[in-house]
Amino acid sequence: MTADIIPHTSPDAHQPCWQEQLATAIRDPAELLKRLNIDPTHLDSSIEAQQAWSIRVPLPYVQRMRKGDINDPLLRQVLPLGSEMLSVPGFSNDPLGEEDANPISGVVHKYHGRALLIISPACAIHCRYCFRRHFPYEDNSLGKSEWQTAFDYLSNDMSISEVIYSGGDPLAANDNFLLWITEKIAAIPHIKRLRIHTRLPLVIPSRITDSCLHWLTATRLKVVMVWHINHPNEIDHAVRRTAGLLKHHNIELLNQSVLLKQVNDSAQTLISLSEALFEAGILPYYIHRLDKVDGAAHFDIGHDKVQQLQQALLDFLPGYLVPRFVFEQAGTSSKQALSSL
Repeated sequence: MTADIIPHTSPDAHQPCWQEQLATAIRDPAELLKRLNIDPTHLDSSIEAQQAWSIRVPLPYVQRMRKGDINDPLLRQVLPLGSEMLSVPGFSNDPLGEEDANPISGVVHKYHGRALLIISPACAIHCRYCFRRHFPYEDNSLGKSEWQTAFDYLSNDMSISEVIYSGGDPLAANDNFLLWITEKIAAIPHIKRLRIHTRLPLVIPSRITDSCLHWLTATRLKVVMVWHINHPNEIDHAVRRTAGLLKHHNIELLNQSVLLKQVNDSAQTLISLSEALFEAGILPYYIHRLDKVDGAAHFDIGHDKVQQLQQALLDFLPGYLVPRFVFEQAGTSSKQALSSL
């Protein structure tokens, strides 16, 4: 029988709960620019991009943006631009070949030893470079009664030792469901680890509630949480407090970033990011080359610049603060080192 969920408590009684903050996220680019005191004429070329893929930005994340700065690195990650509508050779709807690695609904199985579950199609924030912005979520959204097929798939493949929660953002799902599915996975003897890929504790730090901590720690599974932080300005006091809470409950915290033009394509920014992550208790893990998804070509960085950034981090940081520079390629058995290009 599923254990009872601990009642929800907000970390700060003066702040709305995470569900309210999710529900009140900004969905209109004009409203976003108005809050930042930025001239709305910058939206002239963004209407079509907004219609193709809507904006969504929670207020705690907006509060970290610099007012009056159209080039703020956090704003650039979420603001629709007309350049998203350009067709660029080499960019596609499915750059990682996930449609070919989607054996049953809700499961993506690309690499040996681990399988990924599409826990929720929803995200708290719509990152304009998202490699799954064209993913067929309608074919991978399961009702509770349909999950047994996924559990059977995991049970029947003895090579799978790690399950990855992804989406969308898995933490957009409610804690009762997450407890239920985690207990089901923990009942499969050969699965040892649970990895959670999420941006929600970054953009809405209050997401890590007592009920969330309960299911994260309720089973025998070793839990790893991979955050997605691209710029040091994304890390504020609330983020550090949330990371500390997870660490206190023995959740391993890693970070993966994406190299993005005019967001984090400078050595000093990446060095500061690694330092800020480690101070927050999060280990720099991966820096990804941009996945070549349609709509994101304006974020792409040339290979020579990537190599320069990689060398700068090696020159100025201790080895444990240097994330691995990698890229994904459809059909390969693992992520590839960028040095192999």
